[in-house]
Amino acid sequence: MTPDLSDRTVLVVGGAGYVGSVLSARLLDAGARVRVLDQLIYDNGFALHHLLDHPRFGFSRGDLRNRASVTAAATGTTDVVLLAALVGDPVCRRYPELAEQVNHEAAVQLHDMLAGLGVRRFVFTSTCSNYGIHDPSSFADETSELNPQSLYAETKIAVEEHVLAGASRTTTVGTVLRVATAYGLSPRARFDLTVSQFTRDLAAGEELVVYDADTWRPYCHVQDLSSAVLTVLDAPPELVRGEVFNVGDADQQFTKRMLVDEALKHVDGARVVYREGDTDPRNYRVAFDKIATVLGYRSRHCVQDYVGDLVSAVRAGIFTDVRPGDPRYGNHVVAHLC
Repeated sequence: MTPDLSDRTVLVVGGAGYVGSVLSARLLDAGARVRVLDQLIYDNGFALHHLLDHPRFGFSRGDLRNRASVTAAATGTTDVVLLAALVGDPVCRRYPELAEQVNHEAAVQLHDMLAGLGVRRFVFTSTCSNYGIHDPSSFADETSELNPQSLYAETKIAVEEHVLAGASRTTTVGTVLRVATAYGLSPRARFDLTVSQFTRDLAAGEELVVYDADTWRPYCHVQDLSSAVLTVLDAPPELVRGEVFNVGDADQQFTKRMLVDEALKHVDGARVVYREGDTDPRNYRVAFDKIATVLGYRSRHCVQDYVGDLVSAVRAGIFTDVRPGDPRYGNHVVAHLC
């Protein structure tokens, strides 16, 4: 059920992104007034075209690192959701200085400004990647040891620690969401993420090379990730202040080989090459009981349905313009540095 957020003005920082463009629409559906602050480093302004004429929507192009831009965008808001980041290991390796500035330093600066601007809620989207390598025979919960394997995860953990350490000292109610790997269609589609990449490549008749096929990850649809944010914004503050919630579904955890097998149910004659020795050693499964028990949250989408739908879309001639390295469909290379 969609909550009633008609008394809220929500700033979505990074609202033109893969999750943000979906979340912004969902917030409007919930009755909120929505502002987006985004630097559009992937030339992804097209992801908001369908919202620009909405009477409760506003957009500002600005840099999260710029205090004046953030102040202007956040003034008068009740809630701030921080999605903006260099998301993922590859882009952080390519631009380590920018990743530290945006993912860590600017995020901390934003958090520390909010109470002075009268913002009531702050939702920080972190990542289940923080668990890194965790015995996949057990499930990592919010109290499990974090084991980052990348600069990306390190920056997320640093901000988590700052938000949680300040939870009792600020009037802004801060919540951390460790989200599973995203999949699903969005106005700003991504084909550099595992489920969509594997499925599209196989449906398009391309050879798929899969490294470390038996490593585990949890997955969550962009609509379900957006629902988790809405759930937190609507929750009583005493349930979410200074809390960490894993976001995903216990049944939606797969090895890479399992994802390939799911796609192969819909694709004949596919060419798949399995190799070992990838530079990404992450291997983990995650428990999602807390967000279900405390907030009543449940995911509603599944990888199996999405894979079949995406195969049909590709075969119908949609997404024929996907090219390796194209910033419209991936986060490996920014279109322009700011």
